[in-house]
Amino acid sequence: MTTSSSDSTIIGIDLGTTNSLVGAVVSGFPIVLADANGERVTPSVVHYPLGGGAPVVGAPALRQRALTPERTIHSAKRLIGQRQGETGWVPEYETEAGDGGGVKVVVDGEARTPEEVSADVLRHLKAVAEEALEHDVRRAVITVPAYFNDAQRKATMRAGEMAGLEVERIVSEPTAAALAYGADRKEGAQKVAVYDLGGGTFDVSVLDINDGVFHVLATAGDTRLGGDDFDRELAGLIWQRFAAANGRDPEGYGDLSALERAKLMEVARDVKHKLSVTDEVTAEIPFFSGNAHVSEVITRDDFEGLLQPYLARCAAHCRRVLIDANVEAADLASVLLVGGSTRIPAVRASVAEVFGQEPDTSQDPDEVVAKGAVVQAGILSGSLRNMVLVDVTPLSLGIETFGGLMNVILPRNSTIPAKAGEVFTNAVDGQSAMCVRILQGEREMAKDNWELGRVDVPFEPSPRGQARVGVQFKIDENGVLEVLARNLQTNEDTVLEIANSAVDVADERVEQMVADSVDHAFEDMEARIWTEAKMKSDELLPAVSAAMEVLGDEIDAEEKAEIDAAVAAVEAAMQTKDANGLKQANRKLDDATEQLAARLVEKAMEESMERRGLL
Repeated sequence: MTTSSSDSTIIGIDLGTTNSLVGAVVSGFPIVLADANGERVTPSVVHYPLGGGAPVVGAPALRQRALTPERTIHSAKRLIGQRQGETGWVPEYETEAGDGGGVKVVVDGEARTPEEVSADVLRHLKAVAEEALEHDVRRAVITVPAYFNDAQRKATMRAGEMAGLEVERIVSEPTAAALAYGADRKEGAQKVAVYDLGGGTFDVSVLDINDGVFHVLATAGDTRLGGDDFDRELAGLIWQRFAAANGRDPEGYGDLSALERAKLMEVARDVKHKLSVTDEVTAEIPFFSGNAHVSEVITRDDFEGLLQPYLARCAAHCRRVLIDANVEAADLASVLLVGGSTRIPAVRASVAEVFGQEPDTSQDPDEVVAKGAVVQAGILSGSLRNMVLVDVTPLSLGIETFGGLMNVILPRNSTIPAKAGEVFTNAVDGQSAMCVRILQGEREMAKDNWELGRVDVPFEPSPRGQARVGVQFKIDENGVLEVLARNLQTNEDTVLEIANSAVDVADERVEQMVADSVDHAFEDMEARIWTEAKMKSDELLPAVSAAMEVLGDEIDAEEKAEIDAAVAAVEAAMQTKDANGLKQANRKLDDATEQLAARLVEKAMEESMERRGLL
């Protein structure tokens, strides 16, 4: 094996929940590479043999899943960057809480991180590429779901590094798919939707493609929705029918052994595939339980009935992404299908209904993400013509400000890489530090958003509004967030490394944030208006009291009565929780004290001039 091309070649990898693929640019064309058996698709499964030995990856490992499920790790992508119990998914193999709140898989008493398992898959893909290309490879582009957060993206990069790869770029799967579909398209502007339903995740994006420039307008999705869920539903149905016919508890699926569940999942997956091309399949497992055999007829209607709740969830995300992108379905030039689950006829029918057009099926849905990763790799290495790729942030990023409000610094769907910042001041007299809470989400109040991290910025105790702290958010092309907080008095910087952004908040918050912001829009806005109005009242009342004390007898009885009445109205409104009423009371107090404020300024100027001997 030579190494002449090892430094220039960048491979593209689709690290999927169910299957993974690797490709490269060969003779100017992006292709998906096959292994020694001629297979381009590698199951994302790793089997750890009893007593040690090299891990078994891919199809041979998948065959071991039904025999030794406790030592065969699949869908590790669902665990990567997560903590114990956070995924809402219970695999056949053992897991435990790891360091820093993460999750580990346990095989024969040995704990491994999901990154280590993923590294075994990536190491195998690297070997496949080296065998096909006949030289070493060290650089790669790896795809991830669009809704992967910072911790999950970093964990994926760590997995690549463990496998001996330098990860040049992390690319969102729908974006990679758009690259593959759009690489050879004619020039001109068009908008497309990418509908990506794989084994473990669902993503939908709207992109603007114009003369080789790919701009993601909006994206949405669900990191726990995919073909694996369909398999479990089918496995449950097969069990229920078998149990009813054999005097077993139909609700006892959860009590089955890991081996029995693995057998059901294997036959369910086979039934699912066959129902895409036929109307009826017999699910068979010889000697499933003792001498009892599974032999249950499953129809396409049975299967599609199980799918309806999942298709409804997908459809809701599709409608939301059109709203976020400010695009009508009729404006789309095409709807691109990605992921093996889009082969299911009911899925394609749902897509056609939601978008009002038949989806584009011109690309192999299993290979299109990998091919897009290869296109991106080719751009980076210079082996393909230059295309510009612009990705976006999935949720707004900001910090908590005084009163518990969310102050957005980088709005949702901001083009990345991105950088933005603001300057903030201390809210109270004598304050000696500012706690910068980094938040992600769409809600008006900080408490309703997802905390990514926090840092304290110290400064000299200062009167209210005198200390200044600059906060800058920077997201690189991989979607990794860096926060810089600067004390503008000393120019001292604190850079916040967000290593485990999902530790304290479940992933459901990310997926539901946009929906929650819509559902609670009116009450959230009411809460924000109330908080801002109360902060204004808290500022006004002591200022008015101090001004009246300074001016004393200079205020006539009529003006004093008007001001007192306005103060009383503000104090009464503060007890009501009526935001608009408090705003109106504040406005009346502002009007009532306008002359008072002017006289106070005049008095201060006169006193200053007297001290300077000018009067």
